[in-house]
Amino acid sequence: MRHRFNARLMAAAVVTLIAAASSVAGAQSLGELARREEARRKAIKTPAKVYTNDSLLPARPATPPADTATGSSSAPGSAAGSTPAERVPPGSAERTPEDPRRTEAYWRERMTNARQQQDRNRVYMDALQSRINALWADFTARDDPAQRAIIAAERQRALDELERLKQEQANLDRQVLEIEEDARRSGIPPGWIR
Repeated sequence: MRHRFNARLMAAAVVTLIAAASSVAGAQSLGELARREEARRKAIKTPAKVYTNDSLLPARPATPPADTATGSSSAPGSAAGSTPAERVPPGSAERTPEDPRRTEAYWRERMTNARQQQDRNRVYMDALQSRINALWADFTARDDPAQRAIIAAERQRALDELERLKQEQANLDRQVLEIEEDARRSGIPPGWIR
């Protein structure tokens, strides 16, 4: 009996020793990896270029082809004697105002408003459902037919309002999906509408 116990104890000790040795070896290799990564990062001389919406120039609108018969451009507001050098280059101080539908603030505000309406509607629906449940409990606890009629009418109004809110919630859900689809079609980054 004692011999089996010693053998089990010895086997458990060996397994524990092997597990401890492998974790120490893993920790050493992880430390070595961290040192190598730190050395690699220090060896990089110039950081990577980070592009933002502000650093990108807006796309130029396509200019219509020049009329070959008269030698003038059919673009509105272009003078007959204007040369490409006289035109305002993109990125200069006289940039046209940016379309508000292309800004991050516009899309964030639009999606935030729609989601806030959804949340308010859900809270109101939950409160109304609690009210309906309480009216039902009150209705079943009453014996007086006049009181039951008043409670039943109030419960029915609450049920009608809940049904209206469910339809409104479906419309709000559709509105959020439409905003997401509109953003996708407009090429808006998904992060702007999260």
